[in-house]
Amino acid sequence: MTGTTPSGTGRTAGVPRISGGGANRWTVLIVLCVSLLFVALDTTILYVAVPSVTEDLRPGPVELLWIVDVYPLIAASLLILFGTLGDRVGRRRILLLGYGLFGLASAAAALAPNPQILMTARALLGIGGAMIMPATLSILRQVFPDRRERAVAIGVWSAVAAVGAAVGPVLGGFLVENFWWGSVFLINIPMMLVMLLIGRWMLPESRGERNGPWDVVGAVIAALGVLGVVLGVKRIGSGAVVLGPTTLGPIVLGALLLVLFVRRQRRREHPLIDVRLFARPAFGTSVGCIVLAMLALVGLQLIAVQYLQLVLGLTPLQTGLRMLPLVFAAMAAGLTGSRMLQAVGPRAMVSCGFVLTAGAVLCLTAMNAQDRFWLLSLGFVLLGFGFQSTLFGAYESMLSEAPPEQAGGAAAIGETSYQLGAGIGVALLGSVMNAAYAPGLGHVDGVPARAAAAASHSLGEAYKVAAGLGGPARAVLRETARDAFVRGLHVTLVASAVLLLVGAAIALRLPRRAAESVERAEGDNAAGCDSEPAAARAGG
Repeated sequence: MTGTTPSGTGRTAGVPRISGGGANRWTVLIVLCVSLLFVALDTTILYVAVPSVTEDLRPGPVELLWIVDVYPLIAASLLILFGTLGDRVGRRRILLLGYGLFGLASAAAALAPNPQILMTARALLGIGGAMIMPATLSILRQVFPDRRERAVAIGVWSAVAAVGAAVGPVLGGFLVENFWWGSVFLINIPMMLVMLLIGRWMLPESRGERNGPWDVVGAVIAALGVLGVVLGVKRIGSGAVVLGPTTLGPIVLGALLLVLFVRRQRRREHPLIDVRLFARPAFGTSVGCIVLAMLALVGLQLIAVQYLQLVLGLTPLQTGLRMLPLVFAAMAAGLTGSRMLQAVGPRAMVSCGFVLTAGAVLCLTAMNAQDRFWLLSLGFVLLGFGFQSTLFGAYESMLSEAPPEQAGGAAAIGETSYQLGAGIGVALLGSVMNAAYAPGLGHVDGVPARAAAAASHSLGEAYKVAAGLGGPARAVLRETARDAFVRGLHVTLVASAVLLLVGAAIALRLPRRAAESVERAEGDNAAGCDSEPAAARAGG
């Protein structure tokens, strides 16, 4: 399925090395990382623009949640489809098509006149992102056949993914403050055009082995299953009844479709994803750690941006600058991740990363309506370093656990887990925040019941309602809503910390040393090679 064969060198079989020596390999890595950077940016760049979008387009609470969350949701659901399609028709071809769609969808989003068109454009951005993300990792594996070089390249790749998501609010804050909210999408257009030209000239084309027909039905079943589960969670996050037909129905249907997908893949001779990978404890554990890390932090980041703007009163640019410590810490963890993994091993790296991140989150519970600059900066430094250490260790352990011939499927699973965790995290922590915030606005002295009910939807909505009130009721509603938001933030931080500590406990199933996983994978490969002709084994 992935076009690789067992090989002691770990080199991808059937694909030539890039001509021109090592310099070209690292140049290709830069191109791939820039591609990934802009896809990751769009996961969070809209966060600081949410108040401006709300003021301009007037979306409802559910529409606003969809505008923010539909991009990672669509991307997550289509990664398997486009990852396996790239194996068939060419990974570079899918990547270049992704560039084109990403640029066109960015133009539509920037000029959207209403929430519906903006949601549609964000969904198209998700499709483009799903084309780009798996192709970057597949091509990276092709141009770095040496395992040690590949570990460094994956460290840089994962650091760019984390830094892109973290730097999104910084760049978004600058653009919103100096231009308008649509500019956060316009910046994608020239970059996608440049990447389209450079990628066509520089990036190598590659395909996997075309063993059997491409299971398009299975890919669609997987996409619909992911969509169903996350749709139900999103409905819960918007305040719908947990056991209602619009919440429980999609979750049950999505779960059934995912079970059907797994059963289908087990029966097929040439599956899209070899689900037997999950029988390896380290592989399943790594995937679970990726989901938990993203689930605990991405939704929290959106709430933190709202805190900085709506509670502390910072401008979008100031909000972005406040998050720079997180960016630099994540970058440092990604660049040093390969050495750290070799020194302490996957188990200690991922577990300690989770614990460090949980400690940082609990440290942030000291935040209140007053600005505590140094506390916030320290919390973001610990958060960025711990989170990226966790993510790198989990990714590396997952890819090392998978046999070389199944690396493409493993990469698709990892990236799907990343995006799925991000999509569910926004909905899950958003629902926790709403559940903790709304009761504080149940009754406000001097404020009409209808106005208080409208204010209970969000802090931004509360400020708008308060602006329409006169006399002391305006100040009372603003202060009550702000205090309720801070209490809700504390509850959400504790919930996030609990999820992170659960992740730390789960990570204890990972191997102590990175070599243990590699030796097991190579042992499995050697066993499989014993039945092959010597000439086939020498072909790697």
